[in-house]
Amino acid sequence: MKIKEGYLLRTVAGSNIVVPVGEGSMDFSGVIQLNDVGAFLWKILENGSDSQNLVSQLLKEYDVDEATAKNDVEDFLNKLREAGLVE
Repeated sequence: MKIKEGYLLRTVAGSNIVVPVGEGSMDFSGVIQLNDVGAFLWKILENGSDSQNLVSQLLKEYDVDEATAKNDVEDFLNKLREAGLVE
């Protein structure tokens, strides 16, 4: 899975904001703000990844147990799917 073309992650005034560009701006109305973990996962998804790799990367980067990492990744991916930001 991968972040759809037309969406970029930018840091604005210390906040991680998803910004639609090009055709993405026509399909998206609103603002998505990500915490640092969400931004970390987003950056991995920009190049494409599966959920297991996201969990693995999260475990390497943060002090979190595997069950929590799996739940957090699935919640994050579900929110991205609902917003139509991944393909």
